[in-house]
Amino acid sequence: MSPRNKVKFIFVTGGVVSSLGKGITASSLGLLLKQRGFRVTIQKFDPYINVDPGTMSPFQHGEVYVTDDGAETDLDLGHYERFLDVNMTRANNTTTGQVYNEVITKERRGDYLGATVQVIPHITDEIKHRMTKLSELGEHDIIISEIGGTVGDIESLPFIEAMRQLMLQFGRANTMSIHVTLVPFIRSAGEVKTKPTQHSVKNLLELGIQPDVLICRSEKKLAKDIRDKIALFCNVNSKSVISAYDCSSIYEVPLVLFKEKFDQIVMKRLHLAERKIKLDDWELLISHLKNPKKDVEIAICGKYIEYI
Repeated sequence: MSPRNKVKFIFVTGGVVSSLGKGITASSLGLLLKQRGFRVTIQKFDPYINVDPGTMSPFQHGEVYVTDDGAETDLDLGHYERFLDVNMTRANNTTTGQVYNEVITKERRGDYLGATVQVIPHITDEIKHRMTKLSELGEHDIIISEIGGTVGDIESLPFIEAMRQLMLQFGRANTMSIHVTLVPFIRSAGEVKTKPTQHSVKNLLELGIQPDVLICRSEKKLAKDIRDKIALFCNVNSKSVISAYDCSSIYEVPLVLFKEKFDQIVMKRLHLAERKIKLDDWELLISHLKNPKKDVEIAICGKYIEYI
């Protein structure tokens, strides 16, 4: 794939701890860009060695989301579909198990002509192929890739390396890095701490990636002085330090990020012409969620209903 195809690649990583909401961040950004008229898709890269989550207990990894083409995929694809209102396919989810399975199959077939098969370049090349595969369809202006796991974990290193190589190959005008991190409030001290975010960005820098935007997860909205401190020590523009505080519903997150001008920052960074946004329908959805007219009884039948 060549950048001449005009596809923009956005990579979303996470640091400090898991379950920060990388999938919701990617989905929210995708929604905002779609509502501006861009053709957007999102893909998830999971670092676990399982071929797919179909055999995994949802108590450990959450629901298994089945796509329209029958693939058993990560739960984040459900968020992608609900926020973007498009059907995902098996091409939108890749696991370490799938990557290694493909590379080993090629090795057994003799495709590598007797070469020593290694993580770099063979595994990373397969990951890069999967990261760019959707761009070859010519159906998307922007591809958002969520890298599962936490930066610094050994499992996700090949994906981070593949991401670094693609960012170098396609250039800054066509790629950008978004890092979701935690800014905890220490109740006993009554203070917000930025050190975990600083160390998380440092881990990313050691892997050769400077994040363009920091999505700072916190209980409450971050004060300007805290954001300025994070910007200074993480080498990021202060306007690119986004306060993503807790919401009562995940469907409110796009509106919070819109107020933070997240989508405008992304468009400016990727040299995309700004288009008018339409959020009336989404705001109406939020209003209906917050102000239900009546109670509805829902019966749930399934194998893991205790999880609900």
